[in-house]
Amino acid sequence: MVTLFSMNCSVYAKTPPENSDHGTLQQASLEECLQTALENNHQRPASRYAVEMAEAQHRQALAGYWPQVTLKGGYQRMDEYSNFIFPPASISLPMGGTIPITIPGAGTIPVGDITVPAQDVKLMDEESYRATMETTWLLYDGGMRKGYRAQTRAVVEMMKQESRRTDLEIADSVKRLYFGSVLAIQLHQIGKDTLARMETTLNLTETMYKEGSGRIKKTDWLDNKVMVESLRSMVALLEKNELMAQAALANTMGLPWDASVKPTDTQIPFTSFAGQLNGLVGTAYQFNPDWAKVKAAIRAAEGAVLTAQSGHFPKIAMTGELHKWWNDYDGGMATDRNKEGWTVGMGIEIPIFSGFLTQNKVAETQALVDKIKEEQFLLREGVSLQIRDTFLALNAAEKSHQATLDAMNAAVENRDLNIRAYQYELVETENVIRAQLMDALMSAQHYKMRYDHIALLSQLNLMVGTEVLNTLKGQ
Repeated sequence: MVTLFSMNCSVYAKTPPENSDHGTLQQASLEECLQTALENNHQRPASRYAVEMAEAQHRQALAGYWPQVTLKGGYQRMDEYSNFIFPPASISLPMGGTIPITIPGAGTIPVGDITVPAQDVKLMDEESYRATMETTWLLYDGGMRKGYRAQTRAVVEMMKQESRRTDLEIADSVKRLYFGSVLAIQLHQIGKDTLARMETTLNLTETMYKEGSGRIKKTDWLDNKVMVESLRSMVALLEKNELMAQAALANTMGLPWDASVKPTDTQIPFTSFAGQLNGLVGTAYQFNPDWAKVKAAIRAAEGAVLTAQSGHFPKIAMTGELHKWWNDYDGGMATDRNKEGWTVGMGIEIPIFSGFLTQNKVAETQALVDKIKEEQFLLREGVSLQIRDTFLALNAAEKSHQATLDAMNAAVENRDLNIRAYQYELVETENVIRAQLMDALMSAQHYKMRYDHIALLSQLNLMVGTEVLNTLKGQ
């Protein structure tokens, strides 16, 4: 098992890039490729921003536990000042009596009924300024804020698991593309070696049919010639595949489009897998990001149930206000008592009947909880089945490893024997060509099996979700 992140240096610190017609090329190990991918891949910042958004939403939900304070200010200009008309009034003395009123210079005059004319009273000036600070503190909400808090906290956990899955997918992609590039180099080398041997056999065939005993004919040489040219076109295709594999590896690492990365490894490692199926399944339920996301989704849905149920309960809030009013007039309403002051109050809202709205909201959210729990069961079975399939594929690959290795060694020996026998005209040209092609085919099959094995290990790490975790812990 390759240990991830064991080096902190980047690709560029290892080998200076080389410029060619195919773009910029540098060499890097698997650890360096993984480190560079985790630094440059654009999927990771997107996942981190999703986590930050969820955390901000959680803090928004927590804001409901604090008093809400608002400061307001305003200016008002009226077309004319406000007034109040005091209607005329008449005061009648009882029993037709009189009241003596003393007038300076005129003495005392008896007065009967008193008539007061209408009065135009000015209330305030045309211009006014006002500032108000209002406070509302929700004291009881029947669990509404608790439900929102549970929902947003679960969403944060879901986004963290999504971010962790992104890291796992990057590690899996880099590992598969890295060893895919190694495989492409190996196949290209097999093609070039086979082509070189076939060209040598072609020259030998030409010499033997021209100067030999006559057993080797021109048709043998032509058959060999056709095979050599066919191989030449296949080698060109293998070269293209090698270059594209290196470009794909660089792209996954977040490098520019014209960059290519050549692996420093020349062989694909093979290590037998010693894990047990039951242990893998149990580990998956503990570390698999998809499983953790579903568990968080259940908690979010249960929080939604709490929020919906709060509609059955009353809500109690404390309110307060502090105000200040500026008006140049000092009569009417614009008195010092009216220009500033404060108020404190308590409010309660009691739901009586909403047409069964709250009841159906609770039913909807509870159905959502049940739905996610059933999906969790399906995910459990699906994850277990995927792990079992990969585990069985690993066992099959390990059994095939020795068989393909023995077949490759036998094909190499058979090729050498046929070439030596052909020099003495002991075997037919067809046998020599078949032996060389079988050698190339068995070698390619063995290398492909080794790649499949390590790709299955990477896929298993992705499903179980432990590789990045263990690496971050320094294991």
